[in-house]
Amino acid sequence: MTETSVAELLAAAENGSQEAWDALVDRYGRLVWSVVRGFRFDSATAADVSQTVWLRLVEHCGRIRDPERLPSWLATTARNEAIRATRRLARAVPTEFSVEVADDAAPPLDERLLEDEQLSTVLAAFEQMAPKCQDLLRLLCTDPPLDYEAISGILDMPIGSIGPTRSRCLERLRRHLETQ
Repeated sequence: MTETSVAELLAAAENGSQEAWDALVDRYGRLVWSVVRGFRFDSATAADVSQTVWLRLVEHCGRIRDPERLPSWLATTARNEAIRATRRLARAVPTEFSVEVADDAAPPLDERLLEDEQLSTVLAAFEQMAPKCQDLLRLLCTDPPLDYEAISGILDMPIGSIGPTRSRCLERLRRHLETQ
């Protein structure tokens, strides 16, 4: 089903074809996963949110007006579900204490601390950026990569302004990192 169009896959999936669902998940699963993981959830929460996105597609696959824009629809739905999960998690109160067991195959503590420090610095600088820049940079880093047309549809931004906006956002990120 790799040569099958998205419209045909959606129609077959709506009629209960497991093969069509498998093809849709194979084709767009990494996109959904990368958008969800951009919210820095733990693996279990990211898997739950990802699964919810696919449930939303099950609920709406017959109502997708433009099947060729399914990647945009999935990315937007993934973002909305991730935001919903973030709000839900903010209201949750941890009730259990857990202890992590050291992994002998893990890099030495000093390397992990340095990586954590670098990641924290980059994330702090990223969080100082405008939400529009954050959204654009997240979408530009999805796996599989989105084309500019899909990003344009998700962000409601002209295709011709994506590259220049990306450059400005990256320059702002560099400046934030220099002040850290």
